Amino acid sequence: GDSITQGAKHTHGYRSYSEIFTERIRWELGRVRDLIVNSGISGNTTETILQDFDWRVKQFKPNIVSLMIGTNDCANAKVSIKAFEENINVLVNNIRDLNAIPIFHTPNLIITELDPARAGLEKYIGVIKKVTREENIILVDNYGHWLDSSKKPDGINVNKEWLNDPLHPGGKGHSEIAKLMFRSLSIFDPDAPTCGGLYYEGKH
Repeated sequence: GDSITQGAKHTHGYRSYSEIFTERIRWELGRVRDLIVNSGISGNTTETILQDFDWRVKQFKPNIVSLMIGTNDCANAKVSIKAFEENINVLVNNIRDLNAIPIFHTPNLIITELDPARAGLEKYIGVIKKVTREENIILVDNYGHWLDSSKKPDGINVNKEWLNDPLHPGGKGHSEIAKLMFRSLSIFDPDAPTCGGLYYEGKH
């Protein structure tokens, strides 16, 4: 993925969604021999990931590959909607050629009024949804979840509470991404701390 997956800068020292996922898998579920590698790089697009696929993905011989991408593609003149769909399909094939299971994410909601260069993000998200339907791929629909949450009359202010700037999730935003990922993979437990349950450290 890009800076969102990398967890660069905008988490204010809190865990990124990939780090929360690691905590859920390796600690809470006790799968200590499972290794989670975060190869997200700020600024990346589908093109840069494809160019660097052997280093970013193939060398690790993964069983599962999780990808969130599109926020930079939609602002890059070199990555048209057509090129984006082609790139996504190549990524699907490359991942499956490794006998790995792909998991795709839609990016989170952004404030397009403050970043008009990314006003077309929703169209790119439409491509992700189309490909995941056609290829029977697990989809974690962050964009849909954030959009639905923002429209609830008694809901929170998503832009204020979950974003750190017009594009990047803060600590709470990353927690929401992780929790939706857990639900999408059927490993959500409301009592688990990574899922929003209470942390308890005993008497002190």
